[in-house]
Amino acid sequence: MPQTSQVSKCDKAMSYFCSDHCLQRLLSPHTIATPAMVSQFKGVYTCPMCPEIEQDEPGDRPKCSITLEPKNLTADTDAAKDAEIRDMTMRLWIATALTLPVVMLAMAYLIPGPARQSWVDSQISRWLQFALTTPVVLWAGWPFFRYGWRSVVTRHLNMFTLISIGVGAAFLFSTVAILMPDLFPHSMQHEGKVAIYFETAAVIIVLVLLGQVFELRACNRECMAIKALLNLLPLMARQVTAGGDQEVPLDRVKVGDQLRIVPGDKVPVDGLVVQGHSSVEESMINGEPFPVEKTVGDKVMGGTVNGSGSFIMRAERVGSRTVLGQMVNMLAEAQRSRAPIQNLADKVTTIFVPVVLVLSVLTFVLWIWLGSEPKLAHAIVNAMAVLIIACPCALSLAAPMSIMVGVGRGAQEGVLVKNAEVLERLEKVTMIVMDKTGILKEGKPKLIDVLSIGGFETTEILRLAASLEQSSEHPFAEAIVQGARDQGIDLAAVKDCRSVKGVGLLGSVENRAVMIGTPDFLRNEKIAGLEQLEASAVKLQEQGKTAIFVAIDGKPSGILTVADPIKSTTPDAIIELRSLGLEFVMLNGNGNSETPDLSEAEIRIAMGTGTDVAMESAGITLVRGDLRGIVQAVRLSRATMRNIRQNLVFVFFYSALGIPVAAGVLYPFFGLLLSPIIAGAAMSLSSVTVISNAWRLRKVRL
Repeated sequence: MPQTSQVSKCDKAMSYFCSDHCLQRLLSPHTIATPAMVSQFKGVYTCPMCPEIEQDEPGDRPKCSITLEPKNLTADTDAAKDAEIRDMTMRLWIATALTLPVVMLAMAYLIPGPARQSWVDSQISRWLQFALTTPVVLWAGWPFFRYGWRSVVTRHLNMFTLISIGVGAAFLFSTVAILMPDLFPHSMQHEGKVAIYFETAAVIIVLVLLGQVFELRACNRECMAIKALLNLLPLMARQVTAGGDQEVPLDRVKVGDQLRIVPGDKVPVDGLVVQGHSSVEESMINGEPFPVEKTVGDKVMGGTVNGSGSFIMRAERVGSRTVLGQMVNMLAEAQRSRAPIQNLADKVTTIFVPVVLVLSVLTFVLWIWLGSEPKLAHAIVNAMAVLIIACPCALSLAAPMSIMVGVGRGAQEGVLVKNAEVLERLEKVTMIVMDKTGILKEGKPKLIDVLSIGGFETTEILRLAASLEQSSEHPFAEAIVQGARDQGIDLAAVKDCRSVKGVGLLGSVENRAVMIGTPDFLRNEKIAGLEQLEASAVKLQEQGKTAIFVAIDGKPSGILTVADPIKSTTPDAIIELRSLGLEFVMLNGNGNSETPDLSEAEIRIAMGTGTDVAMESAGITLVRGDLRGIVQAVRLSRATMRNIRQNLVFVFFYSALGIPVAAGVLYPFFGLLLSPIIAGAAMSLSSVTVISNAWRLRKVRL
């Protein structure tokens, strides 16, 4: 018997296992999935429309009876979603195939000649309609009856309540009319036969199935943003060990592991380059198509694509802790979240369904009392039409579909929304307050000017200063060294280097004494005659530059200026923000000091290039670290909320118009009645209209 190995707790935010066979795929072939392991990796199930509902086992949501689905998107979740779509699609096709002959038999009265008389009222036709409709209603439509019964038992009436009552009434009435026609009054009988409505029940089931398939496919399609992110990761990683390289599943990679990345590889996790160099395409993070050079000490992120070079990296973040993992989790949570405006739809639905039931009963009573013959038939048909046309399918989709599509659209542009409430609140924002570092500016100092006095050459000043700065880890030192390298200057070795923290650096470069730092530092080292340099420094500092003094062989020699350049996109972004009616305020402060400020803001936005603690407390993360992302976020918020309001207005207008027509208000004036079949088509059309309107967000300009 193979040995059982120990399995450490996996990062559950990236790997979810909901059954024995799923877990077994994670484990090695020689590892047995014990019950304890299965329970350890058990999934969490939630309602896609009501994310506050969570449970450990699959099932239906008590309120809306919607099937709960795994909270976290995995290959197994995809398989479950696809299976549900296939099931509903199969029911739709079979129901359609059985319904078409039912409709043809029911419409036989339109056939001219003797055939009309032989089929319209024949018992064979009536029994065929019954035989064909029964599987449509009791098998294809069974989920709707189950949901409807559940809604009654839990006292949370919903769309399935109305559908099941309407279809059930049509089917039961017609069945009784065939089996026991004598139970009905003579006024409803024609040659001893009572009118039947099997085609009504069957067609409504087909229309509802069509709407369900359309909704499932729409929701599945909007999950493509998450799937696309997941597909950026490789399935395997090349682990470097003492015995050589070996391929391991991505789930097995741990922090500290060394991984070899060869040309064309996808980087599996976040980490640091420890050996080699290459260029890495990071468009999924920064949106730029140009590769970024990576050498020892540089960071690389999971999901990016290696170029022609090879390197070894050390894994620092795995699973959900990677940048890509955080993007996936944030996007999934946001698409399931609820905006406060959705509470309005919920409250309306809570009141709306009982009101519709009352209106349906009232319609029945009024037709029995005041209607024309056959009164009972008219009463039943019109009551059914009210139930069907008022089904609040579209109302339940109005906000969730817009949120799902809008959040996915934002993710395509690198705007990650934490939850739907943020989108609604951002629409009302009137002022943007932000830190300049890493947002308005590049966040990386650069060498700007090299000034000289006393006959020193600027190139020589830069060469000696940069050579000395090689020994420092200060950001300004890195800017000076990089500035020299950009000019093709070769740096020299340094001897006797000594640093005075925060003020300066001195040492010997090619037997020349070099000092770099503040004026006070140079004075303390007995350097005189700094007045000319200090006068020049004042003007430079007024331009937002930092002046660094240089002395060579005991004499003042020049000034190096360093500044954090403003991003090229910043001016245009500020203009666009103002065109959106937003005030713009800049605050000073860097790093973790921004977190308390974020916590006081109405909406907290963090750059993807910022600190983790800032991103954790933010409602929106801009992956590309660009001020234009704020413009995109505002536009996304306004477009999404506008789309939700359009949906709600349409649904309310549709209900206000459709219910009176279905009840027969036009009959006394024009002799028009709304068939339950037409009511069912109108109900499905309303859902299609809401979904189609939400899909427009996929093309909205951000």
